[in-house]
Amino acid sequence: MMYWRTSWIAFTTILHKEIRRFTRIWPQTLLPPGITMALYFVIFGNLIGRRIGDMDGLPYIDFIVPGLIMMAVITNSYSNVVSSFFSTKFQRSIEELMVAPVSPHVILLGYVFGGVARGLAVGLIVTLMSLLFTRLQVDNILLTVTVVFLTSLVFALGGFINAVFARTFDDIAIIPTFVLTPLTYLGGVFYSISMLPEFWQKVSLINPILHMVNAFRYGILGVSDIGIGVALTLMLIFTGLLYSISYWLLVRGIGMRQ
Repeated sequence: MMYWRTSWIAFTTILHKEIRRFTRIWPQTLLPPGITMALYFVIFGNLIGRRIGDMDGLPYIDFIVPGLIMMAVITNSYSNVVSSFFSTKFQRSIEELMVAPVSPHVILLGYVFGGVARGLAVGLIVTLMSLLFTRLQVDNILLTVTVVFLTSLVFALGGFINAVFARTFDDIAIIPTFVLTPLTYLGGVFYSISMLPEFWQKVSLINPILHMVNAFRYGILGVSDIGIGVALTLMLIFTGLLYSISYWLLVRGIGMRQ
């Protein structure tokens, strides 16, 4: 009983620290994504969207809303964990956690759920922002919540792994710049893959973000380019795989004892 109580206190302490970290500087962490997405809504949704017309039988601005929400969730879940955990390494305070009588599971979950909290907070802000431009009706609330939570969890774990291997502050920008951004823009945020030639449709299916965006779009709008069962299965597999890798890295102390 004492072990679980101690673990819970440690988990909530780390989580509270992580939430306070990004809420204390909200003009840098929560406000910019809202402004950026508002520009996307104005430029792509209203101005360009009028010329494009409908996409999969929906007004273009309605079609891109789920993708833009997911883009914000992915980016912020990832960036919160990678920057926070790397800062902990850089300041050498990670050594105190490593020698403390706290389970690696607790440390990992504390940082990861801090990233999830920021991702969901920004996702909520972008969702509220979208209501200024269009009417948003959720087709399946359970699926919508499940997909956005699993997606945030996957990329928070990815941010943790990036932070473990990063040696400088420049290293934490490599994956978001050269991997996440291209995969996100090619993940069906602004278009339906049915518009692509058959070969490129098949190639697009390799992109995991495509499955996440489409599953989320199905939860909100009821339309999707891929099977929802496949998308959920992939997210669960990625969650289990990345969690296992993150836990192993933490237990072995890789990248932390330098």
